[in-house]
This record gives sequence, structure tokens and C-alpha cells, in this order.
Amino acid sequence: MEIGKALPYGSWPSPVTPRGVAAASASLGDGAQYVLGRPWWAESRPDEGGRVTVCRQSPDGSTQELLAAPWDARSRVHEYGGGAWTAVGETLVFVQYDDQRLYRLTPGGSPEPITPAVDPALSVRFGDLSASHDGSHVICVRETLAAQDVVRDIVSIPVDGDGGDSGKVEHLAGGSRFVAFPRQSPDGSRLAWISWEHPQMPWDGTELRISERDEHGGYGAPRVVLGSTTESVLQPEWLDGGSLAVISDRSGWWNLYRLTLGSDGPEAPHPDRPEALHPGEHEVGGPLWKLRPRWFGVLPGNRLLAVRTRGVDTLCLVDLATGTVRDLDLPGLETVTLVDVEAEGSRALIVGGGAREPRGLRQVDLETGAVTPVRLLTEGFPSAAYLSPAQPRTFVDEQGREVHAIVYAPHHPTVQGPADEQPPYVVMAHGGPTARSTVLGTASIAFWTSRGVGVLDVNYGGSTGYGREYRERLRDMWGVVDVADTALAARRLAEAGEADPRRLAVQGHSAGGWTVLASLATTDVFAAGISSCGVTDARLMAEHTHDFESRYLDGLIGPLPETDKLYEERSPLAHVAGVTAPVLLLQGLDDPIVPTPLAEAFRAELERHGVPHQYVAFAGEGHGFRRADTVARCLELSLDFLGDALGFVPAPAGSPA
Repeated sequence: MEIGKALPYGSWPSPVTPRGVAAASASLGDGAQYVLGRPWWAESRPDEGGRVTVCRQSPDGSTQELLAAPWDARSRVHEYGGGAWTAVGETLVFVQYDDQRLYRLTPGGSPEPITPAVDPALSVRFGDLSASHDGSHVICVRETLAAQDVVRDIVSIPVDGDGGDSGKVEHLAGGSRFVAFPRQSPDGSRLAWISWEHPQMPWDGTELRISERDEHGGYGAPRVVLGSTTESVLQPEWLDGGSLAVISDRSGWWNLYRLTLGSDGPEAPHPDRPEALHPGEHEVGGPLWKLRPRWFGVLPGNRLLAVRTRGVDTLCLVDLATGTVRDLDLPGLETVTLVDVEAEGSRALIVGGGAREPRGLRQVDLETGAVTPVRLLTEGFPSAAYLSPAQPRTFVDEQGREVHAIVYAPHHPTVQGPADEQPPYVVMAHGGPTARSTVLGTASIAFWTSRGVGVLDVNYGGSTGYGREYRERLRDMWGVVDVADTALAARRLAEAGEADPRRLAVQGHSAGGWTVLASLATTDVFAAGISSCGVTDARLMAEHTHDFESRYLDGLIGPLPETDKLYEERSPLAHVAGVTAPVLLLQGLDDPIVPTPLAEAFRAELERHGVPHQYVAFAGEGHGFRRADTVARCLELSLDFLGDALGFVPAPAGSPA
């Protein structure tokens, strides 16, 4: 094929196949850590039903799988899980997905339970695992679900437990609806953690609590040392001298602070005012959807290593003694997650990638700046020639409000579009809605752009990474601001002559699915929509979703029953009569977060109003599709659906490019 040959947008031949995208959908989302100087990490296996295994780097640099099938290290605390494993010495302790018990595994051995089986009337789950100060126990969050209530607390479990004695699970702290980030001080004399109550979400307001060891060896009554219902405090970490480094958004941005603690005696001084360590209009922090995220780590020499965000991510070293900050150069890496720092060394583990760099686990030498791969997710990852350069953009509405987005224009090494044709675009609305899209070239984006279909990824008002004011634009306004901002970004791109205004589609998952359906019902911008596990009815969502999100809508729409009418007015289900564009609904039949009845109610209304649609449900899938077959099938359905809706004929999958 000659260089620069013109073919209609959407019909370009592409080597990026649905099966290739499925292979590339593996993740490294549950952390990594140094174990005796060697990296260990968790990774998902789409071709094994999405199970999560734990691997380690061998001395020769090769990968050794520690957790063989069918073992599956996944937590269900808050349903989203997080922190499902840790290493104590060379012993792996993990949460097994099907029974949610804790198991230990010594390399070369077989997993053995260290927590007891529970009464079938209860569901006991564990997450946010870490080793105790002396390495004899695991400290973690326990979630106990009975028929009428949920209790969460922080517990200690001996690594050498036999799994048959319920007394081995020791309660350490609790007293609030939610707990996270349990952190023992280096000598074990203090315990710090984060707590919050309904109706707050952890990005709305949390408290940092501290307990002291008592004479019986347990922890006494906690005291609140930072935070409130309007201040989000995250990730306490102990520093030398008994002070804490912590994240707070008290300035309007999640920033780093140092907190010097007073004693809790009757004549004790109040804890010192938090000292800002790296203040500025940037975020060191994010939404606590999963347990045990890390935005900074404590290094020897009175230093912190942190990820600073404002649209793109920067890894930086903060010297606590001098207050100086040094940014590290990570060529090509625009999305970075810090997962571990070497406690006694000068290395760190990060997960990330860029517009043309594959996602993966990498090691950073903090002295030389050298970045070396540990585990890159290259399976199914396209050649850089087929990856579209990312263009962070800011669009402005008539009132001067900014909307942030990332543009991935159609891109192909040997094909271009006709001079007299503008490309179709898929406009992405991320989930959450308290979340953000990052600059990250993925096979799923290249699947579209290499075929001549652009991707516009919108960080609508309510997204994180741009400060609390931007995040709170969505307060009481879900279904309004997200819809308006997504439509605005699409319109502005078309007005600039970069997209065909008649061939704009909108796609989203979960809360993004709500934005898709609301956009189709209340705007005329989009010619088609794809909703995956999307929220269709706010009232049903509030009634049927899990405990973690059961009061989320208080802040997004309003409290019930006072705003019941507003729930109906905002819900896409109430406005199906306004939908004229075709709709593709994709749903997991085992979804505990957006249950199947929400999708089926919307499908019934589409049928009643005669709206063209497809509804495809997948057995064995939950909130987000993990199995390779499902991921590939969804892409096949989406390509055929958008080809029909936007008027292009896709080239056969995998055709020569």
C-alpha cells in the first residue's frame, strides 16, 4: 500500500484486532513491592477469566509466577477491593477471591488459610493488607456483611495462624462506617488510619485518627488529629521522630503535609498545625475507589517521593530538610502511579505509560534517574506507528468555564483520510464519576484511531486532578454538568474542523454510561451511544447498589427522600422518549454495583419507544469485563454498531495494513 493513500475514515485496515486488545487488557492494578530487594507484583490474566496472580522477578531478571491457577488474589472490600496481598519476609499473604479468606504461601509450597471459614449467613472480607511493624502479623481492613448491616474495622492476623481459630483475628480499631490506610508506627506504639461516615465519600471528607498502645497490649480510644466532613485526608505515613506525612485538600488541592503529634494526656498540647511540604495548585492524591493506593513514599535521608498531577503526572523528590523539590525525567511516561519505594535504598517501583509507551511496571533509580522495565504489558500492544499522539486540550464554554480533555486523532502510518471528509469521533465519558482519564496510549484507543475513528476522552467537571473546585462542579449536578461538558468538548472539536459534527458517538462505562444515556436523551450532539454497565435510574441505583456507594448520590444529586423528584428528573430512564440515536447496551449479569435490572429497565423503555438498540448481557461478568472473550466480543459489537450508525464500512479485523 503506497504511503499516504486516502481511504474513507473508519475503513482503514488495521492490525489492532479485538483479540489483540483483549490480550492487552491485562492490568497491574493491585500494586507491587520490594521483597528482599526484588520486585513482586500482581497482574490480571484476561485469558484465565481475569484472575489475578502474583509474580516476582528472579535474580536473572525473568518472571516467576508465585500464585498458580486457580488461585485468585482479589479482595471484595467495598466491592472494588484493593490491597489484596502483601509479603511478610518471603511469605505471600493474599485474599482468595472466591471465599475472601486470607492465605499464606511460601514460594515452592501450597497456600494455607490463616483466617477461619465463616458462617454462611455472614460475608467476611479483607483488604488493604500490610505487614505489622515486627513482621509477625498482617494488619488489614476487615469488612463483615450481615443481612441488615455492615461493620468495618482494622484487625491483626498472625502470619503463622492455622485458619481454624477465630480468636486469631484481633480487633485493633474501628468505630466508624469506613476505615482505610491502617499504619502502625515503626515501634508499634501507635496506629494511624483514615475514617469517614455516610453520606461522605472519601474525597468529600475524612478524618485522620490515632490510637496509642495501652497497658494490655491493645490500642486505646482514638483521637482525631486532622480532617473533617469538608477536608479529604489520605495516606498517613510515619516519619522519623513520630511525626506523620499525610495528604490533605484543605488548600483546595490535595497536597503533602507534615503533622507533628502531641500527646493525648489531659494537659497535652494540641497537635501542631499541619506544615505544607510541597504546596501548589497540583494534586498529590486522588479518589479512594480502591484500597491501598499510594501517591507518595518515605525515603531514607528525610525525603519523600511523590506523584504530582495537573493533567499529566510528574514524579518528584521532596527534601523535608531543605524544602526543595526535584522533578525526575521519565521520557515518554505521562501517566505514573507510585507503588513502592525501597525502604533502605534509592529505588522505586512505578506503574505507568504514555501516549506511545506501553503500560507496565518499571524501576526508577532515584540517584541516576535510570528507568528500567520490570514487567511491560506488551501483549497485544500496537506498534508505535499505529498509536495516535495524545493532545491534552482545554475547551471553554460561553461563560468561560474550562473543560479538560485528551484528543487522539485518527492515525495510521500509510493511510490518510480524504481531503474533503472529516473524521468520525468516539467521545469517551469516564466512570466514577469522581475519577479522571489520563494520557495513556492503549490498544483499545488504537483500535479506533488506527481505523480512522478519532477518540476524544473528556475530563468533565467533577473529574479529579484539577483541584477540589473543579471536582465539586458536579456536586448536586450529576446528569447536568457531565452531560454539558461532554457535549461542549465534542462541539468545540467539530467547530474547529477536526471532527464531523454528524458523526459523533459517545461511549462510557458505569457512571460514564449514565452520561452516555443522559446525553442521548437531552442533547442532539451525538449520533450513537454505547453504555457499558451504565447507570440508568438514580432511584434504583440508590436502592440496589452496595454500601460503599449507597449514599454517593447524596452529593451528586441530593439526599433522599427530600430530592426524590430530582432523582427522577435526572435519570435517563425518565427521558427515553427524547432518545433518537441508536443505543448499544452492554451488561454484566453478576454486577453488584450497577445491577442488571437497571439495564433491563432501560432496554424495555427503548423497545416501548421504538428506539433502535442492541442489548447484550454477559454471564459471569461483573462491573467491568475481565474475560478476554468478553472484551473481544464487546469490541466486535461496538465496531459493527458504530459502522452502521456513523456510516462507515470497517475493514476486516486484522486485514493487512
